[in-house]
Amino acid sequence: MLDRKHFRRDSQPVIKWIDQYLKEIRKYPVKSQVEPGSIKAQIPVRMPENGEDVSSIMKDFEDIILPGITHWQHPNFHAYFNANNSTESILAEMLTAALGAQCMIWETSPAGAELEERMLEWFKNAFGLPQNWEGVIQDTASTATLCALLTAREVATDWMANETGVPDNLRVYCSKETHSSIEKGAAIAGIGRKNVIKLATDHQHRLDVNALEQAIKTDLSNGKKPMAVVATLGSTGIMAVDSLEEIGPICKRYNLWLHVDAAYAGSALILPEYKWMIDGIAQADSFVFNPHKWLFTNFDCTAYYVKNARHLIRTFDILPEYLKTSTRGQVNDYRDWGIQLGRRFRALKLWFVLRSYGLKGLREKLRKHIKLSQDFVHWVEKHQHLELMSQPILNYCCFRYNPAGREYSLDILNALNAELIKRINNSGQAFLTHTKVDDKLVIRVLIGQTYVESRDVKILIQIIDDILDNLSEH
Repeated sequence: MLDRKHFRRDSQPVIKWIDQYLKEIRKYPVKSQVEPGSIKAQIPVRMPENGEDVSSIMKDFEDIILPGITHWQHPNFHAYFNANNSTESILAEMLTAALGAQCMIWETSPAGAELEERMLEWFKNAFGLPQNWEGVIQDTASTATLCALLTAREVATDWMANETGVPDNLRVYCSKETHSSIEKGAAIAGIGRKNVIKLATDHQHRLDVNALEQAIKTDLSNGKKPMAVVATLGSTGIMAVDSLEEIGPICKRYNLWLHVDAAYAGSALILPEYKWMIDGIAQADSFVFNPHKWLFTNFDCTAYYVKNARHLIRTFDILPEYLKTSTRGQVNDYRDWGIQLGRRFRALKLWFVLRSYGLKGLREKLRKHIKLSQDFVHWVEKHQHLELMSQPILNYCCFRYNPAGREYSLDILNALNAELIKRINNSGQAFLTHTKVDDKLVIRVLIGQTYVESRDVKILIQIIDDILDNLSEH
């Protein structure tokens, strides 16, 4: 057991390691190279009887834990969506851990509640969201989406679902490109996965509004209860951006809740040139984006906005005697704004990051990532054996290997591209993931790590080139 009197001494090995890690992160394989079960096998079955010192714990951290880590902060991590940190957010997270504040209500930490309120106002103003909207920090977009579905469910059932149970005829609509959290949220909310209607998309992979309205009409004629539409700004697979201007009027016509999932791409709304993505946002009822994806704030930190906070609070409000306070009604008690009672002080790391970078610095960083992505796209376009598979947007593109001068079946091409991804990831020098576009397996590349540089993109290009030379020989 450590003696808190010696915190400075005992923290030095950890601080030193973090500093070294951030400086030398490029030396690690991006994706962990261990076999399943190998980490667990090195950890004793039972906890130690006697306490150990920091040095022995840190040695095992380096020898056992580190080989099983996929390095999400590595500049050649281009998989999934980012989960970025920054030195600013690391420092704030250390302070948060030291404070150990449980920010469930205003009384338990007034600064936690009031800083959170102000940080969400900063984003609202920077993004150009409606001024009457109010925000709250959730842990992830999946939780925020669940909050949206639960609130929409209560509105649709005139606040009876929480009291008497969920009717089995509620319907939620989204495109086939929408994130899996919609289905999961519907299942948890008692709406049911079968009542999530995944609709066709147009040539830009956006929700087809004609298909949406037809599905609503069909459901109404069959005794169903249309409840909500989930629109996506930057879908996970293909980065599709649904048209809020077209979806909004349909939701208004049929009195449906409109939730906007902008988990990744929402960060780009700080750039004036991308504010077109929220044209029509005033017609929405809720909106979510993740600062922990592309705004350099370590996981987890999600910003969730609602047009009518009273609906959100009514959905989650429950007041046992031990939580009653004299300030209730004068302040925001954020435990009433979501699922968890206990809440971390997430606003502090936002405050550190936003003050350190400033709006100008954030914009410069995002534009740099977009420029690096465009450089990569230009290389793909010029490559004889590669083809872009969708219109690049922001710092995202997807491509596939399709050898010129050869005719391959779709299955063989898919297998070749799966092998290409496997070899890239096994190299340890980069990490990419795939998706499918019209049954074609394609490779996603997202260039958005906090400290990524042009040299890292050049390394990625060289890795792909070298592997393609090898693939073409087989």
